[in-house]
Amino acid sequence: MFGISHLSIVPVRSIPSDSAEMVTQLLLGDTFEILESRNGWELIRITFDGYEGWIDKKQYLPLKSSEFESIQRSPQAISLELVYNSKDSNGEPLLITFGSTLPGFNGSSFSIGEKSFIFSGKSSLSNEKKDAANVVETALSLVNIPYQWGGRSPFGIDCSGFVQLICKVNGINLPRDASDQSAIGTTIDFVAEAQPGDLAFFDNSEGSIVHVGILVAPDRIIHASGMVRLDMFDHNGIYNSGLGCYSHKLRLIKRVVS
Repeated sequence: MFGISHLSIVPVRSIPSDSAEMVTQLLLGDTFEILESRNGWELIRITFDGYEGWIDKKQYLPLKSSEFESIQRSPQAISLELVYNSKDSNGEPLLITFGSTLPGFNGSSFSIGEKSFIFSGKSSLSNEKKDAANVVETALSLVNIPYQWGGRSPFGIDCSGFVQLICKVNGINLPRDASDQSAIGTTIDFVAEAQPGDLAFFDNSEGSIVHVGILVAPDRIIHASGMVRLDMFDHNGIYNSGLGCYSHKLRLIKRVVS
């Protein structure tokens, strides 16, 4: 069984309960496989990154296998608008957020289920890999978005969700968590060799990778910590001038885009 998110943002939880931890979010147009049903909840595996979690059974549309496979066969349009107010043919509103997928987009509209929605904003294709300059430009467009654990939208985002979303709209598929993202790309051995668009990863006192950001200059990084913010960066890690100290210890740097 398969499904698709027909809502702007859907929380994906660690266990089947409204009070459970939100581990990630579905955005509009995200597809998934249904692994298990329990008491009005569905355990899903998200197509884009393989992430698993529980969603409310009322917050998605079912897809036939043929519909699911049809969506996967073709590159999909992805919204580059921070927030876009759309409407269907009956005037019913739909809020589209940055990074949402627009199934069957024809240049002016897209369809989910039996409804068609207008869209005249900026978009890119899921297989359209951009360069490092585009990665930096789109990352900077999300400055000051608030931090939210498990978030992947302009209304709240966490560090790995931020990096994953920026890479997604630039045609680069990354896993959901920072530790898994760190296995992707080419390792940069020296900070002096790092370039804008490179990903920097940071560990905790136990040596586990717990944070990630995107370099925007040799000595500057954008990352989600309290909010999406710009901070100083060097071989030690991230220096927060407001706190007057290093907030994150550098572990490694990876290049995922040229």
